[in-house]
Amino acid sequence: MASENVFETTDTNFESDVLKSDVPVLVDFWASWCAPCRAIAPIIDELAEDNKGKAKIVKVNTDENPNIPSQYGVRGIPTLIVFKGGEVFDQVTGVVPKENLQSMLDKAAA
Repeated sequence: MASENVFETTDTNFESDVLKSDVPVLVDFWASWCAPCRAIAPIIDELAEDNKGKAKIVKVNTDENPNIPSQYGVRGIPTLIVFKGGEVFDQVTGVVPKENLQSMLDKAAA
């Protein structure tokens, strides 16, 4: 993984890593074969660096962890969901500008 500030989570650890987090969490649902997922990866790394201590950035490999994406209705990847207080706060699918994702995190942190 490109950034030490981006964490991988699994179907097993999702609740403790994301739902029980005391800060907003941006979850990147991705797969290794997905070109748009690879395109947005550097943006995800930058967000992790920029938001250190304010938010968590977590990745879920949808091929290896099918239960959580299914539970949250992820149909296309990359899907990025911001969780706050264990609930879905905001979400977007596809490659979007860094500013859009930062705005989602800022609103969740407010």
